[in-house]
Amino acid sequence: MDPTVDVSGVAHNYSFMFHFERNWEESTFWKYMIERWTDSFLYSVIYVVLIFGGRQIMKRRPKFDLRTALAMWSGTLAVFSIAGAVRTLPELVSSIKNNGMQYSICVPTYFNGVTSFWAFMFTVSKVYELGDTIFIVLRKQQLIFLHWYHHITVLCYVWYSYTDHTAPGRWFMVMNYTVHAVMYTYYAMRALKIHVPKQINMLITSMQLMQMIMGCIINYMIYNIKNKGEFCQQTYTNLRYSTMMYFSYFILFAHFFYNSYLTPKNVKKGQ
Repeated sequence: MDPTVDVSGVAHNYSFMFHFERNWEESTFWKYMIERWTDSFLYSVIYVVLIFGGRQIMKRRPKFDLRTALAMWSGTLAVFSIAGAVRTLPELVSSIKNNGMQYSICVPTYFNGVTSFWAFMFTVSKVYELGDTIFIVLRKQQLIFLHWYHHITVLCYVWYSYTDHTAPGRWFMVMNYTVHAVMYTYYAMRALKIHVPKQINMLITSMQLMQMIMGCIINYMIYNIKNKGEFCQQTYTNLRYSTMMYFSYFILFAHFFYNSYLTPKNVKKGQ
């Protein structure tokens, strides 16, 4: 971080801090990520081999039900995501309210205090979330490109970005925690055969699409800020990767939204 930039601001005052949040040593994990962030590529290769190899194996086998396991898996991620959203959203709101929008996307003070722990948890959770696809493979459900492409690119980008302490990660983290809080809760309820209105599914996809639009907007704002010669903690290289990633997500989620909710049923049947 540029030492000439004032990053003091007005930090969010958490009324309560858990022991693990108070004693989290962010610098230790940061050093680990600098040395090992490329492990994300290894995890991605193993992931691709397992899911596509698993699909070939499952072609000759009956599908597994796994409802109980899926409910536990999704329920765990739902609770985790809710906790992450509850603990990180207040800091984002405070950073905007007390210091302004530009501060919130350009100064990475969220790597201090409570949110530093949840930034760490957010980063490592991207490896854990790869397990989502195992259920799709074993239950012989449709594996779309958007699903596995999203998992791989998010994992690699998040691990790569952590080493630079990129400032817009504050926004990306909070948005992801929030969307996943709703999404995994929905998955857990479906696995438990609890009736959920179909509109909720559409709401989740809409939230995901808005997340991608917001990611593109933030990247555009940062590009303009940096072109003015003002400080913003994100390299042009990282900004390029982030823009490519979010724009590709926007296209894919928009296509998915259209096919899922806007295409006439008779056209769907024809497809």
